[in-house]
Amino acid sequence: MNQFFAGIDVSTQSQKLVVIDLNIDSIIYSDSINYDNDLPDYKTFNGVIRNNPPGVSESDPNMWIDGLHILFKKLSKRTDIISSIKCLSVSGQQHGLVALDRKGNLAKSTSKLWNDFSTQKECDILTENIGGKDRMIAEISNSQRTGYTASKIFHMQRNEIELFNNTYQFMLVHNYVNYFLTGGVFAMEEGDASGTGLWDPVKKKWSESLTSIISKDLLSKLPPVSSSIESIGNISKELVKEYGFNSACRIDAGSGDNMYGAIGTGNIDPGILTISLGTSGTAYTIVESPFVDPTGEIACFCDSTGRYLPLLCVSNMAGGYNSFLEKNGLSHSEFEALMTYTHPGNDGNVIVPWYEGERTPDLPNASPIYFGFSYDDLTKEKVARGLIEGHVLNLYEGFSKMPIKPKEIYLTGGLSQSKVWCQMIADIFNCKATPVLGEGAALGAALHAGWIWNNENGSNETLSKIVKPFITFDEQLRCMPKDENIKVYDNLKSLYSSITMRIRGLDGKDPFELKQSLKG
Repeated sequence: MNQFFAGIDVSTQSQKLVVIDLNIDSIIYSDSINYDNDLPDYKTFNGVIRNNPPGVSESDPNMWIDGLHILFKKLSKRTDIISSIKCLSVSGQQHGLVALDRKGNLAKSTSKLWNDFSTQKECDILTENIGGKDRMIAEISNSQRTGYTASKIFHMQRNEIELFNNTYQFMLVHNYVNYFLTGGVFAMEEGDASGTGLWDPVKKKWSESLTSIISKDLLSKLPPVSSSIESIGNISKELVKEYGFNSACRIDAGSGDNMYGAIGTGNIDPGILTISLGTSGTAYTIVESPFVDPTGEIACFCDSTGRYLPLLCVSNMAGGYNSFLEKNGLSHSEFEALMTYTHPGNDGNVIVPWYEGERTPDLPNASPIYFGFSYDDLTKEKVARGLIEGHVLNLYEGFSKMPIKPKEIYLTGGLSQSKVWCQMIADIFNCKATPVLGEGAALGAALHAGWIWNNENGSNETLSKIVKPFITFDEQLRCMPKDENIKVYDNLKSLYSSITMRIRGLDGKDPFELKQSLKG
């Protein structure tokens, strides 16, 4: 009997479809689309509508559905595969807001995305009205961020009241895709609900205190939250008729891209840290009990397996790096060659890479800082090293608050294929770092679909057993921390921390004094 399962990742810039066969532990089909190239009528750049005001990041949800149609039309040519898929699961970019009216149509034509920074005022009002940051963390186990969904809903209520009143259900990205796939099921699950800023992953319930601040009827506009380890319905009759899906194909509850990124990189047991090096940078691990960060910088999320996923996200990662390459006309290999002209620590010349605001630390209005550079230091070579060291240091600074001393770091995302980036992470984190090859969140979604379907059909097969055969490591890029760099980077971490603390008005050591220890 065929054991075909499908996973779809609906990311900011693209969509990916993966189909696996658990009988042979192999990916049997893979395809992807890029919104900018494959759906040009939506006029996006990197998946985001062009010419938005500063801080605004939005997309048209219809674009995601059109992307599915493209993928399904191509998959339908493989009738042997599409007709045998037993369960499909969706991974979605977290925090984006989709508003539907009573008829299931879009109440608002665009969706604010995870990287929309235009709702800081709403975050401030929510935090003030709940009683301050500490009270907010006590209420939902998280601080309130512009990236989260709560401030997006509040922004609509304050600025687009007619659209708010016309909204019947607020949904996240993967929930909206599931609504389309099932032909009308309203559902949210624990992993993605954790990132709304309205649902407490510890108490596992909506905060009535917060929802009532936004609107007395908001709670009625939020879908029920189900377990992440169950399916929510069958694929719609329309999709069966149009593309040839099996009518018995189940739709998994799905989850956020970070939750499925953990599965897709093999991070399913405690002790592993996954770092995703994309447009933004994320770091997360699996723990058995919830971890609530008193500073609010580490997110307290449920994962997609019934456990918890402490997570940090920095807004700036590949973006600053790619801009540097573009402005200097450099390829990735040419950039790596530049790094040979400088040495670790960069003589104490540090770049704080807050190029477009920052999420960790929570500074939506931040801009970059170049520290210690004399005029003679402003060379392409030293700026290049300062840039990459700054990105990894910024990530490490957030990671230092997480409840884990990892035994290994798994790397994913485009930059994980760079030896320079891998070695830098190994040295600064003082931990073995290994890139994971494969399909990331889309594969994680397919594996989760297989696990759920088997469990619901009488099998007790563990997720670990299902996942392990699909995870492949890039042994050639595996990096061990270099002893000669560890002390240098310990000093650089102290310097970086002192700079950021001073900028934020916190007590810290004198960065100019610390810089002296790093001069070559």
